[in-house]
Amino acid sequence: MVKEIQLRVSLKEEEISNILVVKSAIKLAINQDDISGVKVLRKSIDARKPKIIFNYKVAVFINEPVPESSEYTFNYSDVSNAKPVHIIGFGPAGMYAALRCIELGFKPIVLERGKNVQDRRRDLRAINQYHDVNENSNYCFGEGGAGTYSDGKLYTRSLKRGDVRRIFENLVYHGATDQILVDAHPHIGTNKLPKVVQNIRETILNYGGEIHFNTRVTDFIIKSNTINALVLNDAEEISVEKVILATGHSARDIFYLLHKKHIAIEAKSFAMGVRIEHPQHIIDSIQYHCSGDRHELLPAASYSLVQQVNGRGVYSFCMCPGGFIVPAATANGEVVVNGMSPSKRNNLYANSGIVVEIDVNNDLPKYEQFGALKGLEYQKNLEKLAFTSGGRSQVAPAQRLTDFVDGKLSNTLNESSYQPGLNSAPLHSLLPKLIGSRLRKGFAAFGEKMKGYYTQEANIVGVESRTSSPVSIPRTDTLEHPEITNLFPCGEGAGYAGGIISAAMDGERCAEAACETL
Repeated sequence: MVKEIQLRVSLKEEEISNILVVKSAIKLAINQDDISGVKVLRKSIDARKPKIIFNYKVAVFINEPVPESSEYTFNYSDVSNAKPVHIIGFGPAGMYAALRCIELGFKPIVLERGKNVQDRRRDLRAINQYHDVNENSNYCFGEGGAGTYSDGKLYTRSLKRGDVRRIFENLVYHGATDQILVDAHPHIGTNKLPKVVQNIRETILNYGGEIHFNTRVTDFIIKSNTINALVLNDAEEISVEKVILATGHSARDIFYLLHKKHIAIEAKSFAMGVRIEHPQHIIDSIQYHCSGDRHELLPAASYSLVQQVNGRGVYSFCMCPGGFIVPAATANGEVVVNGMSPSKRNNLYANSGIVVEIDVNNDLPKYEQFGALKGLEYQKNLEKLAFTSGGRSQVAPAQRLTDFVDGKLSNTLNESSYQPGLNSAPLHSLLPKLIGSRLRKGFAAFGEKMKGYYTQEANIVGVESRTSSPVSIPRTDTLEHPEITNLFPCGEGAGYAGGIISAAMDGERCAEAACETL
């Protein structure tokens, strides 16, 4: 017999090794000896009150063995000689599209502008140490996409878009810890995710798929509203039947290419702002109601904040406890910041994007001349402004939080995890009023919600601009572009996902749609 129950465990009880068995026996009114095992299905922490509680959903196995294997199987078979599906981009959407093609008996041919995870590291080091951005290999472009070297958070609200559990199980199949199947806010860590990504690559290659790195799609050859061929690196031309476009939210050249060829794209609302960094102990003390170090059983504390200011949402985005701020520019001449955390989340700092909603239909009248690209051009201009105010390198403009809200330049800045360095700049006056004034009111409100959050010990760093794509690519109910019958816009870059898991689910859906018509 198997019983699913909810358990509440105090912090002190959590220290007891067999506490789940003890609590399960009490709740079910049975003998502990009758319990063969307890499998954790879900775990979360309730720290709203000083007495911290661990909430568990568990399956209690009574007088029967605990199964070891997953209920999910992934039926990969050789597709070396099968019909091909071309996939542009090898982030989460592209990876899962390729894996799904193999399951369905079709050959994925992946075209990735960047490098594999191992070779990407050199280019990331060049950004951090020498401020040199490789436009094809950086924190956004390369094997695994932006998530590979910027955290690997797996939380998603897209529960209706597909089988979320299947996506998680496939990550475990490829080497991720099975803890992601349990945690309420799962996370792999930027130090662990590259190996998972490498394992996915090996699966695709071992079963007959192809992956071509350093291969940038520079043109589409279109005849009779159908893409017949792709031009690679401005030179080679290859024939195609079905194309899944999974290039991510930062592949601006693709948006420009589609616009140039009069293939329909649309301006999409997005968000921009800054990244805020606190010493982690401040966030721990606020969230865990402690004055010293947090308990060893508690993870680095996180937070989620939202406030309506003058008709627009101001909210936290991609919160990285125990993490680093990283340079996420995709071209020289711009500064973009993002966050990441290692698996243990054991760095001294906590950082998060704090961003403002931007309604492209009402907020950007001066950019109407750019049509569908108006949000993109606005985004670019702020990134150039950050580059200039930071000192014309990857040094980022920054300000103490209290000085930003008070409207004065910071004489000194706090220590930071951002490796290229910070330059004191008047972000309160540099940021457009649309963003800056709302951020200032938003931060004041957050300080009321989290006592201690509003502090001079926090820096804000600019700009956090790649929260999502400022452009969407329309598609029909068959997931094809309405004008190009064999083009399947996919993932974050097309406007149909907002993170690793939702992008992966969309990749699977697009693969199914493409394969169904072959």
